[in-house]
Amino acid sequence: MNTSTIRKQLHSYLEVADSKKLKAIYTMVEDDIAENKKDYTAAEKAELDKRVNYYLNNGKMVTASEMNKRLKAVRRKK
Repeated sequence: MNTSTIRKQLHSYLEVADSKKLKAIYTMVEDDIAENKKDYTAAEKAELDKRVNYYLNNGKMVTASEMNKRLKAVRRKK
């Protein structure tokens, strides 16, 4: 079974699992969750807020395909 299938099945199962099983699963992965948690600094939060506001106010955006083209061009130069 591939990783994608496992993720989908786990997501589905977590929606219906009883609290005892959820607590057991959580206990197994609790340390990993804590390690992967990202705490943003005030400066990072301010930058993210600025970007969201720019987007919400119809700021000029670049599509994913356009960004991929730009990245490929930069990589070719190196």
